[in-house]
Amino acid sequence: MPEATTAVAEPFPAARDTPSAGSEFAPLLRTVRGQGLLERRRTWYALGITTNALALAGIVTGVILTGNSWWSLLLAPLLAVFCARTAFIGHDAGHSQITGDRTAARVIGLIHGNLLLGMSYAWWNDKHNRHHANPNHIDKDPDVVADVLVFTGEQAKERSGFRRWLTRNQAWLFFPLTLLEGVALKIHGFRDLRRQPPRERAVEGFLLVTHVVAYATLLLTSLSPGKALAFAAIHQALFGLHLGMAFAPNHKGMEMPDPDGERWGHLRRQVLTSRNVRGGVLTDWFLGGLNYQIEHHLFPSMPRPHLRLAQPLVRAHCRELGIAYTETGLVDSYRQALSHLHNVGEPLRAQ
Repeated sequence: MPEATTAVAEPFPAARDTPSAGSEFAPLLRTVRGQGLLERRRTWYALGITTNALALAGIVTGVILTGNSWWSLLLAPLLAVFCARTAFIGHDAGHSQITGDRTAARVIGLIHGNLLLGMSYAWWNDKHNRHHANPNHIDKDPDVVADVLVFTGEQAKERSGFRRWLTRNQAWLFFPLTLLEGVALKIHGFRDLRRQPPRERAVEGFLLVTHVVAYATLLLTSLSPGKALAFAAIHQALFGLHLGMAFAPNHKGMEMPDPDGERWGHLRRQVLTSRNVRGGVLTDWFLGGLNYQIEHHLFPSMPRPHLRLAQPLVRAHCRELGIAYTETGLVDSYRQALSHLHNVGEPLRAQ
């Protein structure tokens, strides 16, 4: 268990902001709601969405105007950064942080997910909401299901062949593997179309295909095939790396509820499994507000700019209840997450 730098926190059911009466979370919710921190910030989001759209349009224009030149590749990292901002907007829309209107939120999510990123909004929402409901729960959280990576010794024991080698070296391979995440997200989205009802499948599929066609057309009409491939490789790799750096510190190495043990309430379930990352405005921007992971998990619909305002309230409430509130620096958050992955693979390295 990583060192907790502050005492605080407690659990609440992830996808809603209304706890049962008398819960540990109820007094905190009343305080937060009383200070207006659950009210939407539509102007803030409108400005952010507009700025991001203009930045993306500027980068696309730059690619077209630069033409078939290796200098165009300098725009790929910039595009990766603003694609990550696009993903954060889609994430916030999925949590109803931008608007309480479900139709409007879905439209925002479809535009920023499917159309601009080629990533299925429906797939992400389904997976992410299940994660929020039971973070780090080995049987219920899709983010800790044994796949490329494993998160417990029991999962590691089941590995064989190439996957066994992956597990032995997963701490070293984590960030290199995130370079593939941008492409993996697109593949997951297309695969998920089979699960979706016909009307949703038609909309999601059309937008996913439109993204692929538009992306390929932009690169192949502006660059030679070789330069287009190099641009796409740099862009997608750095996009995946950026997302990996934003999500890696959040839960890896934190408490994992015992499926057969005591059932935690919302406050403890969310606080004990989450890790905050200290920082200022730059950290907030780079991590899309996910550095306030505890507050985000306690209040999923809280607008991003309010998370930092809720933090002192959450920290104080956790301290009063004697609940560990884990907060660390950015570099140390990666160290803790990678140490956990390294320790999980240790028994296999000893064999």
